Amino acid sequence: MRKAAKSLASLMFRAAVFPAALLTGFGRWREAYTFFAHHFAGYSGILGSYLRVAYYQLTLQKVGHDCHIALGSFFANPQSSMGNRVGIGAYCVLGQVSLGDGTILATGVQVVSGSRQHLRDENGNLTDVGRRFDRTTVGKECWIGAGAIVMANLGDMVTVALGSVVFRDVPSGAMVAGNPARLIPRSVQRANRSTSLEGRNEATQAGL
Repeated sequence: MRKAAKSLASLMFRAAVFPAALLTGFGRWREAYTFFAHHFAGYSGILGSYLRVAYYQLTLQKVGHDCHIALGSFFANPQSSMGNRVGIGAYCVLGQVSLGDGTILATGVQVVSGSRQHLRDENGNLTDVGRRFDRTTVGKECWIGAGAIVMANLGDMVTVALGSVVFRDVPSGAMVAGNPARLIPRSVQRANRSTSLEGRNEATQAGL
């Protein structure tokens, strides 16, 4: 019953945003696409999330099921995709990206189109020569912490600590932190996990 209700709601919201998607050529006309991406980013609550997901289902390359896009977040490039059960927190900015199944972005995350969009010539002036927008791929079941900036590819099940700046590709199963982001050794990860579990057990025993 719940699944049927969600499917019906999804169809209704797609019908609601269809005129906007049509005006963008279903994502082909960038100026119109950007206008409506910014417009729908401003709707709050669950209704806003349904509107954004419906709009991107009609304009991005692919959008899976059971996705959530919070207030203020938008895809700047329609040549993007996201898999099933993707969760995007508030005020995230996404360039030309691919988000894998089950990946979650916290508040204020930026996933940009590589690291070569802004270049300078021999005189130090900004130039479009050599400027390049690359697709940034984020694998399945990744967690990207609040305020992180990602401009390189992430493998599956990668954890990016809050506030990190990722310049280099990260292998599957790794955890990175810092600016620039560096790999956290698995021994440190296990120690932190053990400390967290011990603290939780002590709190439980104390009745907290």
